[in-house]
Amino acid sequence: MNAPAGPVLRDIHLPPPPGWWPPAPGWWILAALAIGLGIAALYKLHKLRNRRRRDRAVLRELDACIDVNRHDPARLAAALSHFLRRLSLRDAHAAAFAGERWLEYLDTRGGGEDFRHGIGRVLIDAPFRARADYDTEGLVALVRRFTRNALASGAVHA
Repeated sequence: MNAPAGPVLRDIHLPPPPGWWPPAPGWWILAALAIGLGIAALYKLHKLRNRRRRDRAVLRELDACIDVNRHDPARLAAALSHFLRRLSLRDAHAAAFAGERWLEYLDTRGGGEDFRHGIGRVLIDAPFRARADYDTEGLVALVRRFTRNALASGAVHA
């Protein structure tokens, strides 16, 4: 009596582990978010590089303007005034300002009163004098400070 007592049973079979493809919907969302953030970061980096390149070009132009006219105070004042006007071209009305109104405009953009009540006053009359005698280094420092503030605030579109 060697007959089997019943069918031979096998143990429970577990399904195979899930594959890595296709990913679950959460991974798709995470991937899309990461790609979007990467594109946004690259765009910001591109804008930052362009802004820094523009800022360096503006400061190089200022340095060249100062170097060419350093030995003639009247020409230096005229060149710096012309540079400031070119720098302020984003505001369409600024090109028409003259005299006190021009200095007032520069003071409002520069955050002080150094143009109306300080060394910046020479921008009005020094270019037209036969012999201009003023603190050239003070004017250069004021224009540099104004330029750096304008570039930092984004008020310049060169």
